[in-house]
Amino acid sequence: MTGEDVDADSDASAVRRLDPATVDRIAAGEVVTRPARVVGELIDNALDADASRVEIAVAGDGTDRIRVADDGRGMGRPDARRAIERHATSKLAPDGEVVGVDSLGFRGEALAAIADASRLELVTSDGGAVGTRIVADGTDRSGTDTGSDDPTPTVSDAGRARGTTVVVEDLFATRPARRESLAGAAAEFARISSLVADYAIANPAVAFTLDHDGSRTLSTPGSGITDALLGVYDRETASRSTEIDARAALGSGGGDGSGSIEISGVLAYPSITRTSRDHVRISVNGRPVCNDRLAAAVRAGYGRLLSADREPVAAVDVTVPPARVDPNVHPAKREVGLRDADRVADAIETTVADALTGADLRRRDDVDTGIESALEPVGDDGGDRPAAFADAEPIGPFRDLYLLVEAGDELLVVDGHAAHERVNYERLARAFDGESVPTASLDPPATLSLSADEAAAAATHADALDALGFETEPFGGDTVRLRSVPAPFGRTLDGDGFREALAALAAGERPRDAREVLLADLACHPSLKRGDIGSLRPDEQRALLTRLGECDRPYACPHGRPTVLAVDEATFAAAFDRDR
Repeated sequence: MTGEDVDADSDASAVRRLDPATVDRIAAGEVVTRPARVVGELIDNALDADASRVEIAVAGDGTDRIRVADDGRGMGRPDARRAIERHATSKLAPDGEVVGVDSLGFRGEALAAIADASRLELVTSDGGAVGTRIVADGTDRSGTDTGSDDPTPTVSDAGRARGTTVVVEDLFATRPARRESLAGAAAEFARISSLVADYAIANPAVAFTLDHDGSRTLSTPGSGITDALLGVYDRETASRSTEIDARAALGSGGGDGSGSIEISGVLAYPSITRTSRDHVRISVNGRPVCNDRLAAAVRAGYGRLLSADREPVAAVDVTVPPARVDPNVHPAKREVGLRDADRVADAIETTVADALTGADLRRRDDVDTGIESALEPVGDDGGDRPAAFADAEPIGPFRDLYLLVEAGDELLVVDGHAAHERVNYERLARAFDGESVPTASLDPPATLSLSADEAAAAATHADALDALGFETEPFGGDTVRLRSVPAPFGRTLDGDGFREALAALAAGERPRDAREVLLADLACHPSLKRGDIGSLRPDEQRALLTRLGECDRPYACPHGRPTVLAVDEATFAAAFDRDR
């Protein structure tokens, strides 16, 4: 790590102040807004210093203590002293242009801003006989009369192997309003954990570790993307995945003459999914970014291999010439301006689709059954037409999944699974409205390996999970043991249900909303499946329609998909070119 990074062996790359015009053009304003931002800035510095290993340790919510250590190039004393000055960097010429910069950091603001908001200790060595320790205490301004708001640093000798260690303590101690605006300790650490996971997957050749209050919560070996996926998620996810490595033409004007897009990463098979979109991780030139266009391209590559309410687990890194990227569009550098964004998105979608061709297509029979016609859903939000089924008469099954029904001048097509799922869901919801969901003890308890993000979320929402019927206990690292699970009507939820409830709570849903997610999952499993519809007797077909008509929202399943589609007689008459 360097103070926004430096190669001490070259005067050309020594830390130096930016000129005022460049500062005005790139300054981010408030750099440090929460502990996760501190961690992100320090990781940027470590990676820019060509570190092969980055170790992060956090106490509490991160305001108590953050430690980031790396084995990068380190700094000599002159550069180390200058590194904590505002707008001093080795990554940009004093009058340089940000577009085309190939480093993660470039503004020269991070260490100065961190030192101003905390007590910062920097220990670094460029491999020389004596290293350097610098302490800048922004929490104690007593006894200083320098005419500057910046803390006055102390400099001393230190012993350290090549690399840099930064310790940040008492963050925001002099800014009580900022501290009060932070979320709880578990939530703030969850942000840190998610960010470190992003960096670990975006830089799989670098080993990362993350410790929280003395316990290791994440570890990747730096030996490749699949091993990084294993460290961030679990063995099942890593073992059911495929790596991608492709190149596509970028077109003319690539800036550095390469004119190409390199796409690498890893895709979990469609049988490994989540309910939230947080598990599609995108990075550009090794920088984790939030880019809805590129994330959508990944999902489009999965196509109909995914059901409508499931999201993939995927990590995609895009390498393009630095001249095609503007990293200075957001203070946190989590958004970038990307030239040729549409071309890059098309290349990602093609690469993902090609990689998944023939890979784990067992879900296709479940999801590739949509009606590709002009049939419209019956009703709107399912509020006012339950009587529509009163005179409906079943005709018979179609494709062992749908039930064809005559209803006045309309032909109804009922999705048997979705209809039965709606009936079961409302039965469960009515039975436990205002009551706690019954639970069943597991003997022996089930052991679940969680991702670092999931483990942090489980700690944050432990009380809410308990209210939903999940009794858990830590079982070392990111593993938990499920001692009891929700079991209304004797139907026991499994580990997937626990993950879905966890994802719902982590996404900000209230415990009651999360309970609805659980009930929807419970309603789904026993409902009629493909092949069951064809074996229903006429009286059973009639009973299904009657029960559906009694539902409060009969025209959509609990996941929002339509239960009934309709086409009226006029549509048939027009299609056959005849009068009604």
